[in-house]
Amino acid sequence: MGTWSGEPFGNDVAADFAWELDEQKRWNVVRDALREALRSKELLDADTACIAIAAAEVVAHGLGRPTQTDAYTESVEAFVGRARKPSGRLTKAALRAVAIASSPEGELAELWAEGDAQEWHDANSRLVSALTRM
Repeated sequence: MGTWSGEPFGNDVAADFAWELDEQKRWNVVRDALREALRSKELLDADTACIAIAAAEVVAHGLGRPTQTDAYTESVEAFVGRARKPSGRLTKAALRAVAIASSPEGELAELWAEGDAQEWHDANSRLVSALTRM
């Protein structure tokens, strides 16, 4: 997995996920990504965790509280411009998915432990704050 930052769309897997939002008008792609993380009976592999965190960032964008706004989130911004505001249920699912995806025992956390883990932890903390703000 190519990674250039700890932000939600700071890796190849998440950037590819953003392309799945092109032409979408409903939250199905995001909901499916969050459900995959929430239904897992085991710790998430790194790719699934990256997608779950990216999907949660899409929800934050839909709420008007993005934590990352740059060239990597242009597809996200276009999507939220076409879609309705995310439901409270979807927001809660996003929050739970971030907790699972960023678990210290997970594969993604292990990979970040080899680099600048603080950057990744800080980005996840900002995302959690954005999803919990009322």
